[in-house]
Amino acid sequence: MTELVKVAFLGIAGVLLAVQFRGSKAEYASYIGLAVSILIFFFSIRQVEAVTAQFSRIREYLGEAEEYLTILLRVVGITYICEFSSDICRDAGYQSVAGQIEILGKLTVMFAGLPVLFAVIEQIQSFL
Repeated sequence: MTELVKVAFLGIAGVLLAVQFRGSKAEYASYIGLAVSILIFFFSIRQVEAVTAQFSRIREYLGEAEEYLTILLRVVGITYICEFSSDICRDAGYQSVAGQIEILGKLTVMFAGLPVLFAVIEQIQSFL
C-alpha cells in the first residue's frame, strides 16, 4: 500500500512539474513525463516480481497445464508494454504511432493466446 502511495505522489509531482514547463519549454515537459513514466515502470516491475513469486505456488497445482499460466503472464506483459509505450507516444502528440502500437499489441495478444484456443478445440474434439 505504501508503494502505491509513493507512486501516486511521484506521478502527481511529475505531472505538476511538467505542467510548469509545458508553456515555455514543451520538450522539457515531455522529458519529465518520460522520466516519471520510467520510474513508475520500475516500481511496477518490482510488483510484478512479487506476483510472479506467487504464481510459482499456483504452478504446483496446475501440473502439466502450467503453460497456460505462462501464456497469461506473457499476455499481461504484452498489454502493459504496449499501453506504456502508446501512452508515451500519445503524450508526445503522435496519436497515429500510438494507435499502431496498440494494434500490434492486440495482434500479439491474439497470437500468444492461440495455444489456449487450440487446447479448447482439442478438448471439444475429444468429446465428439
